[in-house]
Amino acid sequence: MTLRVLVVDDEQPARQELNYQLERIAAVEIAGQAGDGLEALALIDELHPDLVLLDIQMPGRNGFDVARDLLAREVDTRIVFVTAYDEHAIDAFEVNAVDYLLKPVEPDRLERAIERTRQRLATERAAGGGVGGEELRRIVQYVTDRQAGRAQLALKVGERFQLVQSSDIIYAALADDIITVVTDDLTGTSSYRTLDELQANLDPAVFWRVRRSHLININKVKEIVPWFSRNYILKMQDASGTEIPVSRAQTKRLRTHLNL
Repeated sequence: MTLRVLVVDDEQPARQELNYQLERIAAVEIAGQAGDGLEALALIDELHPDLVLLDIQMPGRNGFDVARDLLAREVDTRIVFVTAYDEHAIDAFEVNAVDYLLKPVEPDRLERAIERTRQRLATERAAGGGVGGEELRRIVQYVTDRQAGRAQLALKVGERFQLVQSSDIIYAALADDIITVVTDDLTGTSSYRTLDELQANLDPAVFWRVRRSHLININKVKEIVPWFSRNYILKMQDASGTEIPVSRAQTKRLRTHLNL
């Protein structure tokens, strides 16, 4: 079947490139293009596209805002998100099996996304679903939770991946290029390559980099032990009572935060 596609991106060159690639894919019709979230919603209502290629990072109403609106109104369309490498978003997509495209978009990857959309759309419509069904609902909830400080993190525990709430994380430690994350009731490894990447996806007011190798949840500190040269050791709330020294650079911030 012919797939009618709406291209949404706040950058005109990006829209033009996607249009150029779409014109070379069989059974695809470009229904229109939008430069922001509000225009996208208006055109979706007017044109009823089968698929929206939706940029995430846009001023005003971003891609997730548009997706929330479509979900709330149960609009019958499919969404493939486009991102310039939003690591948090990619993690969410992989956990929830929602399709996404990385900028710059490769023609072969776009064609696969179109074909996958064509197949899923036929299945969903046969089942009476809309706007990507539960997959999209999960990813939008994922992002909403993160913005509200309720983000989840996928940890590898043994041979399985387990989702944990970010608020349950006690600390993360980097050793031998492996990030170990400790929560209230389990210990696992994160797929993030560096602590900087992990920290970027957590609430900066709660998760502090107290030294190069350790990221801690300031709300999970059990005891503060004075150390030499007016520094401190943090005793954490995990079962082992792990002790983590605070670097000199972070000691001042800790004193200010806790009125020490």
